[in-house]
Amino acid sequence: MTTLDPRPAPDGGTDTEAAPAGTSRGVRDVVGDYVALTKPRIIELLLVTTFPVMFLAERGIPPIWLIVATLVGGTLAASSANVLNCYLDRDIDAHMHRTSNRPLVTGTVTPRAALIFGIVLGIASVLWLGLLVNWLSAWLGLGAILLYVVFYTALLKRRTSQNIVWGGVAGCMPVLIGWSAVTDSLSWSALVLFLVVFFWTPPHYWPLSMRFKEDYAAAGVPMLPVVAEDVTVGRQVVAYAWATVAVSLVLVPVAPMGWVYTVVAVVSGALFVVESHRLLARARRGVTGKALGAMRLFHYSISYLTLLFLGVAVDPLLHLPLPF
Repeated sequence: MTTLDPRPAPDGGTDTEAAPAGTSRGVRDVVGDYVALTKPRIIELLLVTTFPVMFLAERGIPPIWLIVATLVGGTLAASSANVLNCYLDRDIDAHMHRTSNRPLVTGTVTPRAALIFGIVLGIASVLWLGLLVNWLSAWLGLGAILLYVVFYTALLKRRTSQNIVWGGVAGCMPVLIGWSAVTDSLSWSALVLFLVVFFWTPPHYWPLSMRFKEDYAAAGVPMLPVVAEDVTVGRQVVAYAWATVAVSLVLVPVAPMGWVYTVVAVVSGALFVVESHRLLARARRGVTGKALGAMRLFHYSISYLTLLFLGVAVDPLLHLPLPF
């Protein structure tokens, strides 16, 4: 990444911006900037919920080519959504320390180039999934892009403190894409897993927002931790954590699942709830800043989702039926 100065104007700059004078940029630097716009770490988390569902839908190991095709298509769709998110949010990204060195803020990628890149990725994802997987998966992928870019980024993010709750629907779509890739249909099992990710999103993202609420406040983004007391946020985090674990256990009779998934869901879910209650307890004691431990819950929430969906994938391979 380049240095922050000179920095473009808060409106995101013009299409004629270039790299700072005197800066020599090679192909690797340019590619790195475009890759950064796709937010690879977020894509990794989305894919964690895609391919395990394919194992459950198949009740075994799906064809390798189908797994690869689905993951590539999902990566293209998520990349498109993330790039277009960066394009629309370039003004507020300039005001947030956490995002102030993104390529659209530093000017190493112009808004016009990013917009074209995002649209091309979106078109490629739909065609890829439609031609190589099936058209249901393709339309679900397009729906995920539109939900994230239009519904969340353009409509909700700057208008309501509940933005991540309803905007998080976009992050649930990879579950449906993974299921439909195998079956060319949807089912109650897919819906349950969709709801797991839906309820998981607030207790995953709000702790991050608590840690960086000064950034969001400076950018004028009304995340819940910006407009509400930590205790209020903590209560909602606990409520959503409990809902997440409860819904994850609904999959046991619906799928049905065996011992592997059940044990993973109960143990990892219990830790998730405990960590949520610990955050609330610290907030009630008036603890603030890093000592609040919000990032501890944020990081564990990722581990929880990873473990849970690993259980989704392994259970049908080593199916040990429950005695009821």
